[in-house]
Amino acid sequence: MSALPPRLVDLLRASRARRGPLLADSATSAFRLLNGAADGVPDVTADLFGDVVVVSLYRDLTDAEEVTLLDAAVAAWTPRSVYLKRRPREARVLANVAKDALAPESAARGEPVEDFVAKENGLSFHIHPGQGLSVGLYLDMRDTRAWLQAQASGLTVLNLFAYTCAFGVAATAGGAKRVLNMDASRRVLEWGEENARLNGQAVDRYDYVAGDVFDWLGRLAKKGESFDVVVADPPSFSTTKTTRFSAARDYARLAEAAAKVVAPRGRLVACCNLAGLPSRRFEAMVLEGVTRAGRNGKTVGSLGPSGLDFPTPPGEEPALKVHVVQLR
Repeated sequence: MSALPPRLVDLLRASRARRGPLLADSATSAFRLLNGAADGVPDVTADLFGDVVVVSLYRDLTDAEEVTLLDAAVAAWTPRSVYLKRRPREARVLANVAKDALAPESAARGEPVEDFVAKENGLSFHIHPGQGLSVGLYLDMRDTRAWLQAQASGLTVLNLFAYTCAFGVAATAGGAKRVLNMDASRRVLEWGEENARLNGQAVDRYDYVAGDVFDWLGRLAKKGESFDVVVADPPSFSTTKTTRFSAARDYARLAEAAAKVVAPRGRLVACCNLAGLPSRRFEAMVLEGVTRAGRNGKTVGSLGPSGLDFPTPPGEEPALKVHVVQLR
């Protein structure tokens, strides 16, 4: 097990300085402040939401190391609050550890903050820093959401695995004709409705559908419904009452189901955040699924996290891969 690097406060200050353009951007207050080994601190990330920092640990630190890291974060960044998330790499570990041990509800440093609003590209989102491992916004998707907002005018958009509906908010802000948000959890969809209202967007409950995505894709296909853009951003691993999904094993199946509801000349935005899955292999899985659906498709663009706040070590690919496939 590697120890925390020396001169930690200096490393954290340098990491913040490299985000200078984002710090100066009044339209965005949410971005990654520290990205692991690429910023000199392996197995540790830190996300900034306004003046609140969320630190994530991807290995077990000793109590003394945690104290050192948190004290260094306060010294380097002077945040209002720091929240801590412990993220074991294996999903089976998560099921056997108390939630509060992984994601304490209380702030590790600074004052408690239950709910506040962060900005991304001029849009506003509710953030709950003490509410589990996910606080409301996945920051590596910022550039992809900006792309969708720029493309969405007059289009119909299906947002699969919508979580708090940030893609839906971006598409609506870009002038989409209709956005259908779909997720297994009603609770996060209600959070998404709050985000829409926060941005002055009308909310129709029929456009926030809770249920198994595969089940609903089958229903939509049977009805002959189609969308100009389908965004598929699943978790790497998930389980519902009827479906188990692993991106490494099942993405072609997801692409097949999604392709059946993409309109002619429409686009499938296929996203995967599984580290270790090469981008070319992921693209091949997506195109395999499209072919299985009886559609012809070609990749017309690749997106991903901003290199400004999600740098990667030399020779490595970003964990997040996004391929835009146009279907005929």
